[in-house]
Formats: sequence, C-alpha cells, structure tokens
Amino acid sequence: MSKKLYEHVHPDEREFVDRAAEWLEGAARYHEVKLTDFLDPRQAQILEMLAGSEPDVRIRLSGGGTHAERCRALIAPDYRELDGEDMKLAVLSITPADTKFTDIGHGDYMGSVLGLGMKRAKIGDIHPREDGCHIVVAAEIADFLNLELRQVHRVNVFTEVLPLERLQSSESELMEMELTVASPRLDAIVSDVYRMSRAKILAPIKAGRCRVNWKVEEDPSNALRTGDTVSLQGFGRFRVLEIGDLTKKGRYRVRIGKFV
Repeated sequence: MSKKLYEHVHPDEREFVDRAAEWLEGAARYHEVKLTDFLDPRQAQILEMLAGSEPDVRIRLSGGGTHAERCRALIAPDYRELDGEDMKLAVLSITPADTKFTDIGHGDYMGSVLGLGMKRAKIGDIHPREDGCHIVVAAEIADFLNLELRQVHRVNVFTEVLPLERLQSSESELMEMELTVASPRLDAIVSDVYRMSRAKILAPIKAGRCRVNWKVEEDPSNALRTGDTVSLQGFGRFRVLEIGDLTKKGRYRVRIGKFV
C-alpha cells in the first residue's frame, strides 16, 4: 500500500509514508505499540489512509482538544482498546512577568521554545491568550521546558506544567483583508497577500516552500478555493475565507484571513 500511495503524495512526503508503513507493520505483525511525535494534519491524513488498508491495526489521534490541529498518534494491534491509553500530553502554561506585555504572539512563543533546542515534532498546538499562553507538548519534554524557559521575545515569563484537562484553548486570530485579484490562482493570491510580484513568488512555490492544506503545492496555477489554508515558508500562513463575485473590471473579490 505504501508504494501505491507514492503516486498520490509529494516526493518530500515519501519518507514519512515509509515510516508510517513501518509503524503499521510493527503493530500488525509483531504486536508493537507505537506512540508518535506530533503529526501535522497532512501526516495524520497519510497515516489514516495507510491504516485503512490494515485490518489488524487501529490508531488513535489526540492533540489535547476536539479541534486540535497537531496530534500524536497511537498505533496498536486491533485487539487493543485505545480510548483509555495515556497519549503522554501535557500543557505548558506561560505567563509574562509583566502584565503590560500582552502583544506576544504565536510566533514568539514558538521561537522561544524551539530556541531551547526542541524539535517541532515535540510541540503541539499553541494557544496564545491575553494573559499568557498554553502550549500542548509531549509529556517527556514538559519538565525541561518548565525549568529552562524564562523569556519569550525578551519578556521574562513564569512557567508551570498543567494536566491536559486544564488546557485553555484559543481560536487562532485572523487578520482579515479584502483583495481583488486577476484570478484565484495560487500565485495570484499569494503575491497579493504578501505584496510580492508574481515573478518573485514563483521561485519559492516551485521550490516546494508553499503548502496548501498542509500538502506541498508546486503548481502556481493551482486554483484556490474557499476554506483553503496556505502557508509560505518564512512568510506565515493565511486562510481563504471567501472567493466572491467578479468586479466590473473582471477581477475576483477575495477575502483572506492572515494568521497572527
């Protein structure tokens, strides 16, 4: 099945396909139980596609909340009941020492945690709030972060490790913007969102630095649709909230939400 899936994934995703296939084979043939690091939605989708052809395996995905974006996966033989299994998730609570600093954002928290040498795969969803932030992390690194994280964006912070049931999730903030574009093509919308020329935006797209719904997209002419989430490495990400009607000049009205 993993080789057949090669036809439907980007070459950069094939390494993950092979790893996922090994996890499933270990559960099916050797009765192994595997708890993965955090998977992004695309990786979770690939794992579920592979698991769909393995009748002797079951998987459970959990990231700390009903709408978690990044999840750990538990892969086990089909006779094992997974609902009560410990997914080894913890919450790192971060509170600025000075309450005047309320404009610390998602990227600031992410950068500070990764700056301590953490792998992105050990970090789940990040939930910034006005009075601080809750980050879902792999339980095995929670105590280290609690000891070592003392600053975020040059602001001193206090930290605490909390059980998962105390997670205070937050909706991602979107800064809305309205555009008129020549077409709903990927390169047309991305160039307007990031205020770069169409010519300059082609290189990073063709180099595999752009993802649409977490899947690498190298075709600049790919048409975006309402609901698509687009990320461009080094520039952040946005969601297409609405592709509206045409203006009198034949341009498309598009409403975008940039993640802040």
